[in-house]
Amino acid sequence: MRIGELARLTGVSERSLRYYETQGLLTADRTPGGHRDYPDWAVDRVIRIQEFYAAGLCSSKIAALLPCVRDSDGGPSAIATPRLVGDLSMERDRIDRKIEELRRSREVLDDVIATAAGENGS
Repeated sequence: MRIGELARLTGVSERSLRYYETQGLLTADRTPGGHRDYPDWAVDRVIRIQEFYAAGLCSSKIAALLPCVRDSDGGPSAIATPRLVGDLSMERDRIDRKIEELRRSREVLDDVIATAAGENGS
């Protein structure tokens, strides 16, 4: 499939898809005319890349992780290394810390909102 179709199917810009290629996250064959030609599995791959970015992973971590993940179901393959497991565990811990920070921020906002509503609602 061409880059425009992949962009449409995944909701990811063509520019981002080209960036994924430069980072080694996505590959495409070339037509005789030089156009990118993506395999069908690229849709699952792009969705997975987006999920990893949303989780806060950088492109180098994603590049290390992708070979260890099956695109079709997102499950693990048998080639994950102990080092990758350690790296990903640290990423998960970082995400957990960020979630806790966001919860604390939400509690502060809730207190401010409640206070403001009480002062303004009288």
